[in-house]
Amino acid sequence: MEEHEIYSGNVKERNLSWLKVFTGGLLLYIFGVFALAATRNTNIFPTVVMLGNFLVPITYVAFFYQRRHLSKLDMPTTAWAFFYGGLLGVLAAATLEPIFLSQHKLYFSFEVGLIEEFAKILGVLIIAKRCSHDSEMDGLILGAASGMGFAALESTGYAFTAFLASDGSLTQTVIITLVRGVIAPIGHGTWTAILVSTMFRESGPRAFHINYKVIGAYLTVAALHGLWNGLPEVLSIFPIPAVNVFTGQVLVAAVGFFLLWRRYEEAKKLQIERMESGIPQSDCWK
Repeated sequence: MEEHEIYSGNVKERNLSWLKVFTGGLLLYIFGVFALAATRNTNIFPTVVMLGNFLVPITYVAFFYQRRHLSKLDMPTTAWAFFYGGLLGVLAAATLEPIFLSQHKLYFSFEVGLIEEFAKILGVLIIAKRCSHDSEMDGLILGAASGMGFAALESTGYAFTAFLASDGSLTQTVIITLVRGVIAPIGHGTWTAILVSTMFRESGPRAFHINYKVIGAYLTVAALHGLWNGLPEVLSIFPIPAVNVFTGQVLVAAVGFFLLWRRYEEAKKLQIERMESGIPQSDCWK
């Protein structure tokens, strides 16, 4: 009994590690903002901006990584997904959007969703091409990492743009960072986790399978992405005062979290079924 209590305590401590990551990073960010405001030392500006925009994405990934249960997915591979997903996703989206985006306001938002949800999975495809990838839990974590890498770099770009557009206003930069940080878990990380977990669930050990379920997941998250970006245009066709952008975004967030929760619960169930049937968990992540 005592051994079980110690084990449970260790698991509980590990599961709360994401909170330590967040609180520690938040304190450093607050200190950095005050130091920047007091000294006006532009050399620390990139450090403060990147810390603020990477804090929530890294915390989000840590939250799911510490709840991977039976998965043998390791931290270096998760970090590579964050790096590749973010870097390749941002570069691919920046390259494809000028080519394929139309000028129609309503279509524009959904086209962005289609392009960016495709771009964010490129990093996962690269790091998983030589590994067994039929574990839904692995896909969920790698998808969350890839999406949050994209969100961190995109938010950094927004903060830098706000800084330039406001003639060096630190206040504007901090506001953009805080807003983007609050909404980060609602968007990119959640949407990519839903898509990649579905891809891994539907794939074989050594080859990705694109079937109607994967395509359906892709169209679903692209639609959520498009709705999030284009709600003013979408809701303008409903002349109802109670229907506003905030209400619509809350609904979009709720749908995204619900779908992610379903994928996560299913992933845990499949892990247990694999263990009980004697099918080994993927060990190619070592």
